Amino acid sequence: MDKRIAVVTGANRGIGNEVVRQLAEKGWTVILTARDEAKGRKASDALKGRGFDVRFHRLDVTDLQDIRRLADDLSAELWRLDVLVNNAGVLMDEDKRSIDVKMEAVRATMETNFFGPFRLSQALFPLLERSDEGRIINVSSGLGQLSDGGGGYPAYSISKAALNALTVQLAEDLHGRVRVNSVCPGWVRTEMGGRGATRSVEKGAESIVWLATAPTVPNGKFIRDQKEIPW
Repeated sequence: MDKRIAVVTGANRGIGNEVVRQLAEKGWTVILTARDEAKGRKASDALKGRGFDVRFHRLDVTDLQDIRRLADDLSAELWRLDVLVNNAGVLMDEDKRSIDVKMEAVRATMETNFFGPFRLSQALFPLLERSDEGRIINVSSGLGQLSDGGGGYPAYSISKAALNALTVQLAEDLHGRVRVNSVCPGWVRTEMGGRGATRSVEKGAESIVWLATAPTVPNGKFIRDQKEIPW
């Protein structure tokens, strides 16, 4: 298959859906995944109706069987994968502090925001390694920065800091065979970000799409607006 191929998780709405649109507009084959099958198929059909090569696969990133099924299906259908965008995420503790957040919320957040990308990266690595430009893009947040993360949103912030640590570890272990980066899309007007956010979804998706498509990209870095930022 000559066309570039990407998987985008949590892509039925928001930043993920915009990343799918922008990549498909560039002529890519894009696997749009979502936990909710009805919403995912609706989003996929809307993009396919515009002539884009978008294919839906149901995926709950916290479900190991779903992850294995996706890996098997992609191996049978497409043989290789060029880009994995780990975008799926949850925010469950916006009104809590680290001293009173419930451990159930922390565990649930880590399952989606950290363990999901970790498991999926492992499962899809054999397909990514078949690409001549394999890339993993972990959608993180400035709230996950150790240098300037600040207080608040403890489960979410800690999960994104852990995701950043995974980026560094994977980049080191893979020695550039598959390039791995974290990206902060900024404060984006999505269901999670809210109406008061300062950025559009188009702007939020911009650096993610750049990391997916640019001829030369960094490895093992934290990126915002196509520039490296501190961890």
